Amino acid sequence: MLEKWIHVLRDYKWFIVAGVGLSGILALVFVLGQTGQTEEATSLTDFATSSEQVVEKTASSQSETSLVVDVKGAVKKPGIYHLPAGSRIHDAVEAAGGLTEAADSKSVNLAQKLSDEGVVYVATKEEAVSIIPSASPAQASGDKGATTGLVNLNTATEAELQTISGIGAKRAADIVAYRESNGRFQSVDDLKNVPGIGGKSLENIRPYVTVD
Repeated sequence: MLEKWIHVLRDYKWFIVAGVGLSGILALVFVLGQTGQTEEATSLTDFATSSEQVVEKTASSQSETSLVVDVKGAVKKPGIYHLPAGSRIHDAVEAAGGLTEAADSKSVNLAQKLSDEGVVYVATKEEAVSIIPSASPAQASGDKGATTGLVNLNTATEAELQTISGIGAKRAADIVAYRESNGRFQSVDDLKNVPGIGGKSLENIRPYVTVD
């Protein structure tokens, strides 16, 4: 019996060797194919991750170098404008076509820097709202307590509050609501207690308001 198998192996050894070799080649091709697919999937994942990072960096860079403001009131073309970071109210007004004939240039501080998501409101002469104090007898005599031209937080209406750059309709309503719920503002610093007004917003608003 053993001799029979020996003869069989001797007669068909090349077929057996060829079969084993073919099986080995097929196994190697399969392994390489799986490795290639894994590497391709990894490459695609890395590419997608890199693309997302590029998009995020681009968006972040754009937000740092530009700002969006809402220009309202007595300007020729009211609307939303995209301006370079560091722009001032003068730039926003010019982007909106400039002041109309009815505009009161004293109602805005054209030299003030803009903040992202801010509002620029230009009042008309009829509104008689001025943020630039006019010289009063008290000021002429050196009285530092005079506050002519400032918006009084304790008496101002929502419309009057909106004449201040950086205060929109919602923020004005929040200020009035806070005043009605908590009583008079004891100091300008109390604005920090109004929802949505932080330290930076407070400093932007401070030059134009009073509690007297």
